[in-house]
Amino acid sequence: MRRLPLLTPLLALALLTGCASGPTRVTDADAPRSLAGEGPVQVRWDDPEAFSEIRLSGNRWEAARGNWVERLAEHVRDRAAPRLAPGQRLDVTFHDIRRAGNYEPWRGPQADRIRYVRDIYPPRVDLSFRLTGADGSVLAEGERRLSDPGFLTGASTLDGSDTLRFEKRLLDRWIQREFPRS
Repeated sequence: MRRLPLLTPLLALALLTGCASGPTRVTDADAPRSLAGEGPVQVRWDDPEAFSEIRLSGNRWEAARGNWVERLAEHVRDRAAPRLAPGQRLDVTFHDIRRAGNYEPWRGPQADRIRYVRDIYPPRVDLSFRLTGADGSVLAEGERRLSDPGFLTGASTLDGSDTLRFEKRLLDRWIQREFPRS
């Protein structure tokens, strides 16, 4: 039986990772900065490289990994759309995001990829929004600094395995307050 060198599986993994569709990090140059498609809710975001989640992280590489900004934007779109009256349009822009938890590099190299979720690391989202009516008039607009210092208390109806559950709950509460069902 012929043994393949270790380099071959690593090379295959690198090729598969490089060929995957879409960006693998939210800071990639080809990563989107808004959701594609038409609809009553449009969500865009500033450069994630400047987000607190990445700037203040104990592990910038891990913090930038994945498409978590796009997933949060999709969540806002999906939750806000049913709350709008016919013809209304909502534009939301994320200016800063700090996810719940943080990396603690002082725990050593064996734990540098672990996100420790503690009450001292609450989620925070800074955003601006504009709600317009069917006639184009501005019905509401503003900037909000969302934070949930008690994010570890209380029941959550969101999936316990969802790594963005605390941020999604924070955004859900904002949507419910800002856009009550009529």
